[in-house]
Amino acid sequence: MTVKTGIVLSSLDVDRLESLLGSLPREERQQHAGLQEELDRAEVVEPRDVPPDVVSMNSTVRFAMESGEEFNLTLVYPRDSDGSADKVSILAPVGSALLGLSVGEQIDWPKPGGGKMTVKIKEIIWQPERAGEFHR
Repeated sequence: MTVKTGIVLSSLDVDRLESLLGSLPREERQQHAGLQEELDRAEVVEPRDVPPDVVSMNSTVRFAMESGEEFNLTLVYPRDSDGSADKVSILAPVGSALLGLSVGEQIDWPKPGGGKMTVKIKEIIWQPERAGEFHR
């Protein structure tokens, strides 16, 4: 069994994500139970108190793959997910898993064509809270 580490989330992100989940049809809400589990286990803090190395909504994150290659993604709300390769929706399983993680932590990532690889969070390139955007 995998033990999950604690995560830190802003009260603003939690409020918005709970509202998003509550607006989904029941069947769809059940598909995103993993996101609700993340919200339930989080330490919730005021936006000003979010550590600068934590993935929050709208953060842009640099990842390193096992091969050493790197890529960047921005964690977005579904309305901002336009299918571009540099964004991941919070409603995608990997998006839900990213929320609240810190620099240095690793996550299993689906490979194109099947299977999984491990990627490491190398850097939070941009985070709204660190930029002083507390009401975005």
